[in-house]
Amino acid sequence: MIELTMTGNENRKFNLGDIYLTKGVFEECNDKAGFYDFVTASVEKHSKGDWGNLSEQDKKENEFSLEKYLRILSAYYHPMSGKKIWVLTEADRSITTVLFPEEY
Repeated sequence: MIELTMTGNENRKFNLGDIYLTKGVFEECNDKAGFYDFVTASVEKHSKGDWGNLSEQDKKENEFSLEKYLRILSAYYHPMSGKKIWVLTEADRSITTVLFPEEY
């Protein structure tokens, strides 16, 4: 996995910890123009409580998980390619991983 560095903590609902990209996401960032910007914007949305393309029930689960220190998952679709990424923050808030669902 490759580490991603984010700047600023304004308006974040929770700590992201260290941020990692899986090999697949990292390669997509290197191969496709604009994908890296999409990934960083998605991680920023995730940290602010914009859970992306989840069901209402999953969004409610994330709100519960914030209070109970459980794992938090968001999903976003790249507007050009339609590829879906997951942004997953561990319960202890030490690590956030960006991955393709098929890499889970």
